[in-house]
Amino acid sequence: MECKNQTVIKDFILLGFRNIQDIKHFLLLVFLVVYLTTVGANILIIVLIVADRNLHTPMYFFLGNLSCLETLYSSAILPRMLVSWVSGDRTISISGCFTQHYLFASLAAVECYLLSAMSYDRYLAICKPLHYVSLMNGKLCLQMAAGSWVTGFFASTITLVLMLRLVFRGPNEINHFFCDSFPILQLSCSNTFFLRTLILFFVTVFTLPPFILTIMSYTYIITAILKIPSTTGRQKTFSTCSSHLIVVTIYYGTIAAVYAIPDSSSLEDVSKAFSVFYTILTPLVNPLIYSLRNKDVKESLQRSAIIAWVRTLARNHKN
Repeated sequence: MECKNQTVIKDFILLGFRNIQDIKHFLLLVFLVVYLTTVGANILIIVLIVADRNLHTPMYFFLGNLSCLETLYSSAILPRMLVSWVSGDRTISISGCFTQHYLFASLAAVECYLLSAMSYDRYLAICKPLHYVSLMNGKLCLQMAAGSWVTGFFASTITLVLMLRLVFRGPNEINHFFCDSFPILQLSCSNTFFLRTLILFFVTVFTLPPFILTIMSYTYIITAILKIPSTTGRQKTFSTCSSHLIVVTIYYGTIAAVYAIPDSSSLEDVSKAFSVFYTILTPLVNPLIYSLRNKDVKESLQRSAIIAWVRTLARNHKN
């Protein structure tokens, strides 16, 4: 797109999901429930992990990081979309759009490496139990978590700085429900070849190596599970690992599909459909799969409920 002698635009219009007027109110209710459930479940997990000393282990340290990430991840996209549906105002300032994109891209990159760190932790716990405590120590946990957050935000900062140099002179309609990178670049009249290439490079770096590490970890884990003599123990462990693998595959698969789909107006709706999985559904499924189904978390939740009930009885007795 060549720059023309026109006024630089200050706002974008997020077209979102078109042709949904008949089910708009239903989808509004569904996405509102999804958002509230996602935030509520993840905050509950964070509170339990911080409050219960029995959960102060490497596994739950990473789960706490993931829950914090998922809360921010959902809050960067869903509230803006829901407000737009209620008010009918689909405009978003360029600065607001870039802020949303920066948060989304950074947190998505962080999640890829956090998921691989969690899979490595499970690999050590199941395949090398005698060396687990010495290998997965507090220093390594902090390094892996901090490395995930720092590298994710650093890479997005580089792309953001380059995006801020782009010129937008119209049109200003983004055919998406949030400010994703390629839909934004389509509207720029600047040369975006280098930036597109850089984004694809970062997407590859932040998805392929973590995905390979995750698959390798779970391959060793499943091999170790098959050697468990107890059928009940084997089925229980395999059920949890298979659930984790399904979530990881959906997350990485949909991200790869979105960025692999060619720029075409006929495929934009397909891209948006894939985006729903890793931006809206995965943050909801993660706490259910990784945490709330976990025995230790359930026991912690029960203990917290009992303590709250006892305190309530004691308070009523005093009154």
